Amino acid sequence: PVLSVMRASDIDEALSLLNASTYGNMASIFTGSGKYAREFKRRAQAGMLGVNIGVAAPMAFFPFTGWKNSFFGDLHATGQDSVRFYTRHKVITTRWL
Repeated sequence: PVLSVMRASDIDEALSLLNASTYGNMASIFTGSGKYAREFKRRAQAGMLGVNIGVAAPMAFFPFTGWKNSFFGDLHATGQDSVRFYTRHKVITTRWL
């Protein structure tokens, strides 16, 4: 994992820096402005977004939804998709008399 922290002079510069990357795993914004938070959520080109939180997928059941070169092909790395991929279902019906 890599953490890149960058400071931008305004929301447009921040989104330009983010969207210029060939990767799109996760991005976070720290702001006190609801306007900038909404704009970030609408325009950011990343699969997992956080507003005032450092890790946008803090729980294991959140699916990995990377964009651009941050995606694992057809699979999501975590969440219900990985449970379905790595398990086989079995239905058992019993009746006790």
